[in-house]
Amino acid sequence: MSVKIKTSGKILIIALVLGGIFAAKVFWWDKRPQDAKESHEIGKVLLPDAPEASLSGNVSMLELPSSDVSVNGGTKIQWKIMAWNSQFPLMYANGGANTTKGSLLDKAKLQVEVIRQDDCYKSIADIVKFAQDYKDNPNTPGVFASFMGDGMPAFFAGLVKELEPLGPEYQPIAFYSMGKSYGEDQVMGPKEWKMDPKNALGKTVACVLYDGDMNILLKWAGDNGLKVNPDEKTYDPKAINLIAAKDFLDAGEKYIAGYTEPRKLIENGKKVNRDTTVGVDAVATWTPGDVNIAQRKGGLVTIASTKQYSSQMPNVTITIKKFAYDHRTDIENLIIALAQAGDQVRSYSEAKKYAAKISSIVYDEHKEEDGAFWLKYYNGMPKSKDIQGLNVDLGGSMAFNLSDAANMYGLGSDKIDRYKMVYSTFGDILSKMYPEMLSKYPSYEKVVDKTFMMSVIANHPELMTGQALKVNYSQEITSEVSSKSYQIQFETGSAVIKSNSYGVLDEILKSAVVAEGLKVGVYGHTDDVGDDQKNQSLSEARAKSVAEYLKSKGLSDARIESRGFGESQPIADNTSESGRAQNRRVQIVLGE
Repeated sequence: MSVKIKTSGKILIIALVLGGIFAAKVFWWDKRPQDAKESHEIGKVLLPDAPEASLSGNVSMLELPSSDVSVNGGTKIQWKIMAWNSQFPLMYANGGANTTKGSLLDKAKLQVEVIRQDDCYKSIADIVKFAQDYKDNPNTPGVFASFMGDGMPAFFAGLVKELEPLGPEYQPIAFYSMGKSYGEDQVMGPKEWKMDPKNALGKTVACVLYDGDMNILLKWAGDNGLKVNPDEKTYDPKAINLIAAKDFLDAGEKYIAGYTEPRKLIENGKKVNRDTTVGVDAVATWTPGDVNIAQRKGGLVTIASTKQYSSQMPNVTITIKKFAYDHRTDIENLIIALAQAGDQVRSYSEAKKYAAKISSIVYDEHKEEDGAFWLKYYNGMPKSKDIQGLNVDLGGSMAFNLSDAANMYGLGSDKIDRYKMVYSTFGDILSKMYPEMLSKYPSYEKVVDKTFMMSVIANHPELMTGQALKVNYSQEITSEVSSKSYQIQFETGSAVIKSNSYGVLDEILKSAVVAEGLKVGVYGHTDDVGDDQKNQSLSEARAKSVAEYLKSKGLSDARIESRGFGESQPIADNTSESGRAQNRRVQIVLGE
C-alpha cells in the first residue's frame, strides 16, 4: 500500500535536504584544502596624483631605484647638461649623477654619467673632441649634450663646420626631446612694458647673446613690431638694446648690482662720435636667475616667457650620427626609458620629488639649492611677490612623455612639426641680425633625425597612451602679449585670399605655433570707403578666411578668435591712399 505525502510534507523534506547540503558545504567542503591561484607581486599601484598627470586609470608607479651605482657592463655615455628643470626625466631615469641599480637606464643596459656644464660652447667643444676620438677608437664612451631648442641653429652651424673634415658620418644630429621650459625662461622688465610694449624702445636688456633667453626677447619684440639693436657696443634710442652677459646668472647679477657701461650713440641709423652711459633696464634669464632678481632687488615683472611661447624651448639632445647609428638599439632603449620617466614624473608627486632630489645631486658642485628648490621651480610659482611687492612669475618646466615628443617633431595626430617651425623661425632671425656670424645655418632635415623616435613609436604603441600636454584656452582674449598688423592681399571686395599672401600667412602660423600657450586673435579691419555695414561684414569675412587657413594647417578651433571691426579702428588717415592701405589690414593678437 502506497503512502501519499501531502504538499506541505514535500516542502519540509526539500527544505531539510537543502539544509543538509548547505551545512555540508559550509562545515566540510569549504574547509577542505584547495589548490590556490598563483600569487603575483603587483608592485606599487597608485592612482596618479599630480595635477599635470599624463597617466590615468589604475596604473603603476614604478619602484624608485637604489642609490648604489650600477655596473651593468652596458654602453657608456657622458651627458653634458645645463642646470635646467626640463631634464627631470633624465634625472629620474638615471637615479643619480651616475646610473644606479634598478633605474630605468640600468634596465636599458646603459651607464650614463650626467655632468653639469652651463657653458654651451664648452659642450660643443666636447662634442667635437668626442667625434675625433670616436673616429680613432670606436670604444670611446659616447658624449651627448642637451641645449635650448631655439638656440640650436647657431650651435649646429658651428658644429657642422667644425666636424666637416671628419666626414658626413660624424655630423651632429638631434634625436629626442625629454622636456621643455614652461615659464622658467623669461624676459623680466618694467611693468610699463606690459602696459605698452613701445615703452621698451630706448631701453636695455641683459642676456647671453645668441642664447635661447635672448630669443624670447626677439620673438616678443618682433610680434609687437619693435626693433632690436644687434650691436651690443652701441645705443639706439629707437630700438631695444642688448647688454652682453657671460651666463644666465650674470645677466641677473648685472641688473641687481646696477651695472653700467659706455656706448656709442646711433642717430638715424648711423653711429656718431658721441657717447652715452646705459644701465640694465630688463633681463632675459632662467631659474635661478629670475629668483635672484625677485628676491634681491625686484622691480621687474614677467613680460614674456616660455609658458606663453610654449613650443619655443624644447630640451634638445644631440650626439654624433656615427655613434647613434652604431648604437641604434641603445638610443631607442634610451628613448623608451626617458618616455617612461616622463610619464612617471608627470603623474606621481613622489616621482617628481625624486627627480628634484637627483637634480640637486647632479648640480651639487655649485652648492646652490636642495631638491625642494628644484621641485618648487619645476612646478613654477606664478604671481610670486618680489621684494618690492610686484607680481612676477618664477620657474616652470615640463617633462615630456613619448606623445609630447612626437607632437614636438610632427609625429603626433595633428602632424604639426613644431620644432621645425621653431628651428627655422629663430635661425632666420639670428641670420638676419648677425649675418657675419650666421650667414646660413644647416637645414632642419640635415640635423634632426626622427628615425629613432619613429621606431620606438611603431614598436611600442603602449608608450603613446600617456596624455600629451594640452593648453586650455580662454573663450576670448582679455590680456594681450603682442599685436601686429599684416597687409594680406584679398581679391577686390571679397574675402578670397590671393596666393601671393600665403607666405605671410605661413609666417603668422609659425609665430602662433611657437607661442602655443597663447590664444590667437585674428581681427579684420577696412578703410572707410563704401557702406559701413558692408565694411563690417567684409572685415568679419576676411578675418574668418585667415582663421580658416590657420585651422587648415593644424591649429585647433579653440585657439582662434576671429572678429571683424570694419572701419571703426583706423591706424592711419583715411584721406590718403597710403593711409587707407594701412587701414585695410588683418591684425594678429597673441594673448590670454
